[in-house]
Amino acid sequence: MPRAFSISADSVAAERDRVGGDLEKMDASRVVKLDEVKLRDLGPGDVRLKILAVSAEHNVDHAAIADTMNIAEARGGKMYPGNSAMGEVIEVGANVTKFAVGDVVVTHCNGEPDMYGYPLRIWAYDQPDSVGWYGEEAVVGEWQVIKAPLDCGLNLWEMAALPLRAPTAYHMWRRAIGIYRLKVDRGQRARINVLGFGGGVSELFLMLAKHEGHRAIFCSGSPDRRKHLESLGIEPIDQKEFNRFADKGDVKAFNKHVKGMTGGEGVHIVCDMLRGNVYPAGLAVLSRMGVNISSGWQLSTQVDYNSANLSVRQITLDHLHYETVPGCAAATELYGSVFKPTIHREIYAFEDLPRAIHEMHENTQTGIPIVRVAEDLPEAVRSLVP
Repeated sequence: MPRAFSISADSVAAERDRVGGDLEKMDASRVVKLDEVKLRDLGPGDVRLKILAVSAEHNVDHAAIADTMNIAEARGGKMYPGNSAMGEVIEVGANVTKFAVGDVVVTHCNGEPDMYGYPLRIWAYDQPDSVGWYGEEAVVGEWQVIKAPLDCGLNLWEMAALPLRAPTAYHMWRRAIGIYRLKVDRGQRARINVLGFGGGVSELFLMLAKHEGHRAIFCSGSPDRRKHLESLGIEPIDQKEFNRFADKGDVKAFNKHVKGMTGGEGVHIVCDMLRGNVYPAGLAVLSRMGVNISSGWQLSTQVDYNSANLSVRQITLDHLHYETVPGCAAATELYGSVFKPTIHREIYAFEDLPRAIHEMHENTQTGIPIVRVAEDLPEAVRSLVP
């Protein structure tokens, strides 16, 4: 059986006991454990993948710490996580037509599309019986993978950063700009101000905004990320200069700074992937007709707002989950031409994946964390390893 990382309800409980129930002190690396997995038999519409590289994702951290819900317990006591990967097709079912042995693919995590194509559940999280990609091999349906654009100009690690983040950013951007254009059309305002907080998804969101001609501003505490985005023409703000918005005074100072940058108008779209302390800061800097959009809750799952104030300002709050399957394929077309992610300096070994999750939780990484799973890479990607 191939090796794969798992999260069990027992390991979550043991870690909670160790820290006396204090979720802030939990260490995900003690919960995510190297295991073995029995994969289902290859069906006629399935492909078997050799996993090449994966990226660490915050939903795995949430699963390990069980701060939003104990998903391992809900999944029957154990789950195999991993929502984002690049893999090589090593076997195909009899009815598979889109892929052949030797193809290199990226995954998406839309686990159960609804009647409109949007996910009801996420693969390797709350989709029943789903086995994720933090392992050496996987069996998935043909519909769950997309050919990797190996000629896009990105290296292997940069491409491995995108399978989950790119569709999320793509969907957030098309929703946010669509909502804004319902209120203010291009004839009234062609170029708008767009601000993003946080890490990987916000970076990509701003790259889309910049690509379409808008003014993009990145607010992050990471100097490496700010430097990378500044090289792409995206303006930086150091979040630490405002004490990460710890109190109302910090929010007020941030609002004054942003209004100063924008001639008193503020920003028209805010990408808020973290909630928590950045949420009131994001609302404060929005212009009239502004849109605050998020699909994340790293710092908090709860938000509140003054509905009268937002109504007068014509502010819209929008929450989303993930892209449709066609939307994931569309986002993949933008690798390299639009999406150029910031990668953490260390490429983690497979056995070090739990440490990558913990360091992501601690916010000590210089970019998106990548884990190399396969030591023996196929010829098609060897030239893409920096």
